[in-house]
Amino acid sequence: MPSEHVPVEQESKYHRYVGNVIPWGVRLIWIGFWVFAIYYTLKYALPALQRELITPP
Repeated sequence: MPSEHVPVEQESKYHRYVGNVIPWGVRLIWIGFWVFAIYYTLKYALPALQRELITPP
C-alpha cells in the first residue's frame, strides 16, 4: 500500500499551473457588452424604474 503522507516537496513537483491569455477579440466583446449594459441602464432602466416607483400601476 502506498503511503498517504507524501512530503510537500515531492507532491508539488507534479502541480503545474499555467494561465491562459485572453484574446483581444474576446476582450473587445466584453468591453462592448459592458458599455452597452451601462448605456442601457442609464438610458432606459433607471428612468422607467423611477416612473414605476413614483406612480405604481
